[in-house]
Amino acid sequence: MDSMARVKEKLKVLDSTKIFFTDLNGRLMGLPVNPENIEGWVAKGVGFDGSSIAGYATVENSDRLLFPDPESFYVVEFEDEKLGFFIGHIHNEEGKRAKADPRAVLERVMGEAASEYGASFLIGPEHEFFLLNGNEFSEKAVHSDKAGYFHAMPHDKGDLVRKKIIGILKKCGIKFEKAHHEVTPSQHEINLECLPPLEAADRTLLFTYVTQKVAVEFGYRATFMPKPFDNFNRNAFHLHLSMQDSHGKNMFYDPSAENHLSSMARQFIGGILKYARETSIIMASTFNSYKAYVAEREAPIVRGWGFRNRSSMVRVPYSSDPETIRIELRNPDPAGNVYLQLATFIAMGLQGLKEKLDCARPDIRSTYRNKNKHTRIWDKRFLPKSLFEALVEAERSKFLKKTLGERIYENYMTLKTEDWEEHRTHITPREHRKYLSI
Repeated sequence: MDSMARVKEKLKVLDSTKIFFTDLNGRLMGLPVNPENIEGWVAKGVGFDGSSIAGYATVENSDRLLFPDPESFYVVEFEDEKLGFFIGHIHNEEGKRAKADPRAVLERVMGEAASEYGASFLIGPEHEFFLLNGNEFSEKAVHSDKAGYFHAMPHDKGDLVRKKIIGILKKCGIKFEKAHHEVTPSQHEINLECLPPLEAADRTLLFTYVTQKVAVEFGYRATFMPKPFDNFNRNAFHLHLSMQDSHGKNMFYDPSAENHLSSMARQFIGGILKYARETSIIMASTFNSYKAYVAEREAPIVRGWGFRNRSSMVRVPYSSDPETIRIELRNPDPAGNVYLQLATFIAMGLQGLKEKLDCARPDIRSTYRNKNKHTRIWDKRFLPKSLFEALVEAERSKFLKKTLGERIYENYMTLKTEDWEEHRTHITPREHRKYLSI
């Protein structure tokens, strides 16, 4: 029995079937379809209005086709339903991939890595989220617990939620590495085993869907908003990456190099550092994201790298086996488009290889010690401090336009500029409190 036949057999006993994808912002989209027509959907796609999806199309040219990828199929078992889960890719018409499909960007970057360097990658995201009470935000009532880092039950109210998420994913064949309460009250982290980037991105969509649905079952609301609270840590989306050649050898490892970090790894890190400001709009994609870039809250503020240094933007974590050395990118957050984030991460590193960049000296001490030196409004030693600053850097960037492709770049910049303008012109209660007495 071939894979398509197996999928058809499994769909017969499921309650529903959905095809998932993201808009350009990274928001999860889902289309329920009739499973009896699955072969037709795989062969010819199912039509939808692209102009109603942020960043995809205009009303005068809005017809798009969504094709489920059979290789992405999962059976997801919830309390109230058994779901057939597919990831979809977008076409303008049969045989023509849509230029605004973010999944295609990651596919292209991976193809370039394979053809130019014979390289493949494994990536392991750290998934952080908050479990909140109710749908309305209130500083006093919204927290679901007062627990902190590694706290256990009964203080950790999300322990059962995490176990349920992990259990559902396990039935999908997805293994977790660790799960725990994070530093901030109501905040949680689940780390899954590393995968090739496209599979890891697809799995992130599944993780988001499962997490939000399970939270509702327990009477909570799961949010991946970067920074819901003042004076607390954010939700991060740390990305651990290793690079392998065609024989499976770790290209970041050199037994004769200092700390076993190869020259290729140093060049890869050099590319990330050079293009970090230009690509910040991808890694930190909302105006809320930049409220997290503050000292002493485990979010990077300086463009730098270090060994085991959690204040660094790029970190080389400790590894018990030097041959498994990897790098960790710490500036992304989960509000972004995961396909664009992974593609840009890898593209920055590959550009470092092309330019033979060096990453210079590592951060030795905490980068937060320089926070009082950050007196200039525009300082390229640091990551952007606002969405506006990130937009300016992205607007000037030839590298970002080349990485994303002109269509996605233009559409994405339009969305983010509109987001910034809406934020810039909105009057907040804080302004009333501060200025109404003038």
